[in-house]
Amino acid sequence: MSKVKRLIDCTKSDFEKMTATELKESIYESEGRVIMSQHLIMAGKGMLTGVTNTEIEAAFGADMILLNTYHVDGKHDNPGMQGMKLKDLKKLINRPIGIYLGCPNKGEEKISSHGPIATPENISLCLEEGADFIVLGGNPGSGTTIETIIESTKMAKEIIGDKALIFSGKWEDGVREKVLGDPLAKRPAKEIIKELIDAGADVIDLPAPGSRHGISVDMIRECVEFAHSYKPGTAVMAFLDSSVESADVDTIREIALKMKETGADIHAIGDGGYAGCTVPENIYQLSMTIRGRRFTFKRMAANNR
Repeated sequence: MSKVKRLIDCTKSDFEKMTATELKESIYESEGRVIMSQHLIMAGKGMLTGVTNTEIEAAFGADMILLNTYHVDGKHDNPGMQGMKLKDLKKLINRPIGIYLGCPNKGEEKISSHGPIATPENISLCLEEGADFIVLGGNPGSGTTIETIIESTKMAKEIIGDKALIFSGKWEDGVREKVLGDPLAKRPAKEIIKELIDAGADVIDLPAPGSRHGISVDMIRECVEFAHSYKPGTAVMAFLDSSVESADVDTIREIALKMKETGADIHAIGDGGYAGCTVPENIYQLSMTIRGRRFTFKRMAANNR
């Protein structure tokens, strides 16, 4: 029996002493009930005066927070942080926080509009800031391809080792190249997932059925099964985005059930909504649908223990 506590049961004292390896196992032990929310830092100071979107997302039931367009190089303003660093936010919400790094093709590094990119310098700075995980992908219009994500994953693994978790995949920016799991993609999804895991990915990122057009439960379920079986212990994240994250709660409920059917370990919701944060009620609904009142209320109330 695992000695690691399930993430859905963890509180401040657990997260403070948890290693990256233990965090990964804690996610896996939660049996597909971990909720992640995304905060778009460059969209503005936030929904409400005097509180960050990250704090709001945590208050409404998110277990993990992903900071999108958070610049770690000190050369850009990060309005959504309201003057704070990642480590400051961690002290406020007492749960894992990660950073999204883009993987665009050379010559397409639109840093100001699409956030920081995966360079050795930025990856090292993420570790210095205390990031619990990094997510390698590409915001819409950033010119990201599967190949650049695989290359970035190899580079990140060499730098990070086991100090933080590496999330890799493609759930957005699907115009030039289809998202991971789409059968119309040029390369088979299983082949790509294998390469990502071999490159060092701890978690594979996939689109959520019902939010990304043309993506069904069966498509993603097959990808999840392969990731879990190819290297046992590998986790999978299903990402609800395409601005559907700001739809009504009934839509979120329906998509959440589809996400759970895929067998994904982490259920993430995007930042489309108001000032860099999805509608807080939808984070709550995602949590309620995925794991019910017991763990939703516990996460909302017991983060300081």
